[in-house]
Amino acid sequence: MKEAKIIAIGDNVVDKYLSRGKMYPGGQCVNTCVYSQMNGGVPAYLGKFGDDAVAKYNCMVLDKLGIDYSHSRHFHGENGAAQVTLRDGDRVFLGSNRGGVAREHRFSFTEKDLDYISRFDIIYTNTNSYILDDLPLLKSTGVPVAFDLSTEWDKELLDRVCPYIQIALLSCAHLRDLDREQEMRRVAEYGVKLVIGTVGEAGSYALYEDEISYVQARRADEVLDTMGAGDSYFATLLTTLLQDDAPLFEANHAKMQMRLVRAMERGAEFAAKVCAMEGAFGYGTSIVD
Repeated sequence: MKEAKIIAIGDNVVDKYLSRGKMYPGGQCVNTCVYSQMNGGVPAYLGKFGDDAVAKYNCMVLDKLGIDYSHSRHFHGENGAAQVTLRDGDRVFLGSNRGGVAREHRFSFTEKDLDYISRFDIIYTNTNSYILDDLPLLKSTGVPVAFDLSTEWDKELLDRVCPYIQIALLSCAHLRDLDREQEMRRVAEYGVKLVIGTVGEAGSYALYEDEISYVQARRADEVLDTMGAGDSYFATLLTTLLQDDAPLFEANHAKMQMRLVRAMERGAEFAAKVCAMEGAFGYGTSIVD
């Protein structure tokens, strides 16, 4: 089994659960690193931290987990933070500071950064990471880019993102089946090789070389908190594909489809387990300002 080296470039936050009086480290990129590591991956994080207590807590958790964030930026100001509550186990976002310092500062990648990034197997990022202008530069590293488009996208966003990525994730639970397939195919028309469409409890779909595969969701034994369910699915899928002793996108179509379905199944299984964790992956502490 090969090492799965994912570098997640972008957001880190704490999720402040007002219903519990606790906060938890998170952000899609940090979540992706932690979930990949839980599945045997060797991830790294490159993001933007503030200098407040929230930033210090997130860095402490990453240090404890042994996840490299040495190429991250540190700025004066607020770290990213969101306010959350729970309703019947489902997390509900109440508001955020829109990334804090991450919104205010560019990455300004250096040649040293790009050399570091080029050592990884996949770059993961998303629409919350203030990174759209940097996608052409990231593509120039030659490392495939996996991008989470979340629940909302339009032609303008697809035009800015899709020419520079190889894998896309769409959260499609709000779409009818016909619309979900149409949107997945629209993304593929840009040349995106693999398009994943998740539909929550109804499972997930993958579009690869004009063929759609489907995997059922797994029922969680206990649903404590749905925070991170989508991130855990995608991180596990990517990690599983990278661990195979084969190229990420191999020429044998039948073998690639088998690998893809297996990765989707592992993603579904792990996402069900994550629903039994507090926050995205635990490590809760008292809320600080």
